[in-house]
Amino acid sequence: MSEGRSEQHGARRGGSGRRGGSGAGRYAPSPSGELHLGNLRTALLAWLFARASGRRFLMRIEDLDRARDAGSAARQLEDLERLGIDWDGDPVLQSERGEDHEAAIARLDAAGLVYECTCTRRDILAAPSAPHAPPGAYPGTCRQRSEEERRAAREAIAPRKPALRLCTELSELEFDDLLLGPTRGDIDDFVLRRGDGTVAYNLAVVVDDAAMGVDQVVRGDDLASSTPRQILLQRLLELPTPPAVEYAHVPLVLGPSGARLAKRDGAVTLADLRERGVDAEEVLTALAVSLDLAVPGEHVTTAQLLGRFDPARLSRDPWTWSDVR
Repeated sequence: MSEGRSEQHGARRGGSGRRGGSGAGRYAPSPSGELHLGNLRTALLAWLFARASGRRFLMRIEDLDRARDAGSAARQLEDLERLGIDWDGDPVLQSERGEDHEAAIARLDAAGLVYECTCTRRDILAAPSAPHAPPGAYPGTCRQRSEEERRAAREAIAPRKPALRLCTELSELEFDDLLLGPTRGDIDDFVLRRGDGTVAYNLAVVVDDAAMGVDQVVRGDDLASSTPRQILLQRLLELPTPPAVEYAHVPLVLGPSGARLAKRDGAVTLADLRERGVDAEEVLTALAVSLDLAVPGEHVTTAQLLGRFDPARLSRDPWTWSDVR
């Protein structure tokens, strides 16, 4: 396997909590900008879940989408360290794992489960949907094309290249989430590799988690709907799948308007808050208060929070942020 190491992102060897055997949790930010309070809260929860269960905690930089890469990975890791979040080993760069991603696609292709798709997003939205299919589900336009039809379709979109989709008969799948309980999600013929050559998130995350020994995935509940697709890929690639892999989708942080927290909501990153005289310790306290792990004004460390953390007591409701003071 080609797990890459990068000294420019630093090596943060873990120093807190118990260490498990082979199991691991992880945090996997995309370097598309500064981490805001919602990202930091999710990272803290992922760290708490992993350390409290005796697992290792790993870091992966999901930098496959070059168009969205703002070069912020190093700053993201520095912010996590400022909060007291540590990890085991060196961060893995997803962009250095292309060989394994392509091997997984090749394996699915050999099983007759991959086909080319030349549809644009507009084509998909304009096409009639299958009965009972959710809005935006892929209608299977390119699925049954002959080789001659595929060749003609490729020529028609040149120099653009076709995407690759998974061919599946499964339309939905249910899994048990540590916070959400039984959770059902829709599945269609989703993309494995985009037309620009970028491997899709669902494929990459499944392959990378398995290679890294990740058996606990903690992330925002906005990603719960993509989990059935990933579980399907785990099964098809004969990789660990629930119950051997745990999922916990945690509540998001909302801005003052009630929408998902974003930069438009003002000072929401550590750098923004530092300019206003709010240090990382105060931010950690605010996050801890939002999780009922501290009281306002209390100075805490991640080690203290670990001793107080009980997943069963975690609120299922989002936290609305207005200010850390």
